[in-house]
Amino acid sequence: MHNRFITKNFKKYSFILLILIPLSLLPQNSLKQLEESPRHQEWISLSVGEMKLKSFLVFPEVAEKVPVVILIHENRGLNDWARSMADQISAMGYIVLAPDLLSGLGPKGGGTSSFEDSDTARTAVYNLVDEQITNNLKATFEYGRQIPSANGKVSIIGFCWGGSQSFRFASNENGLEAVFVCYGSGPKELKAYESIQTPVYGFYGEKDNRVNATINFSKKAMQVLGKKYQPIIYDGAGHGFFRSGEGENASEANKKARKYGLKRLQELLSKN
Repeated sequence: MHNRFITKNFKKYSFILLILIPLSLLPQNSLKQLEESPRHQEWISLSVGEMKLKSFLVFPEVAEKVPVVILIHENRGLNDWARSMADQISAMGYIVLAPDLLSGLGPKGGGTSSFEDSDTARTAVYNLVDEQITNNLKATFEYGRQIPSANGKVSIIGFCWGGSQSFRFASNENGLEAVFVCYGSGPKELKAYESIQTPVYGFYGEKDNRVNATINFSKKAMQVLGKKYQPIIYDGAGHGFFRSGEGENASEANKKARKYGLKRLQELLSKN
């Protein structure tokens, strides 16, 4: 009798809790989201010198031309989570273009999906040369500006390793509308900041001092040079909260950082 009472009420109150919890805080399955998304998704191939850059492209359901957001993946490569983030940002009303920067570097000339696991993909990411990354991103930027259903405006967002790359690319491309750095460090040399003409917005977790220890240098460099840099540190969140914050066992701090980080991103995108 006692067990039946517990089971009955657990089901009852579990259902109530599901109603009360905002959908944005519920765990998400990257593959499921990609498969059930109403948005048009496709793979494209861009020519960059002798190589082909495979990229994931998502279109929002809109009636007018909209800006493009380039998404740079984490150090794990362009995996399902990175593609699901592309879809989530596209749901805000933007065309999202996510290049696989490991294109042609995997087994048998494959990209991220051809690597045995995330560790081997990570090793390959850290072997990438800055010049090639820049060339790939420039090709992506030029393609994004010319998409027929785009309005010519292009911003860039990066996560983890990709966050550092988005900050670095700001010093190589002045045509960007905005740069979003998600828990990535800025350039180490002051000279790199001199050519930045684009507003840079940072998203950081409080418990990520490896990255956060670099913020002050970037802040001072941008301030001295009269550049716009707005870093926000989310209380209690760790590194990678945009990813870990949607997991089944996510901490409340990471869930919160993800929720308010996405809200801030949407607000900033609408102004740029």
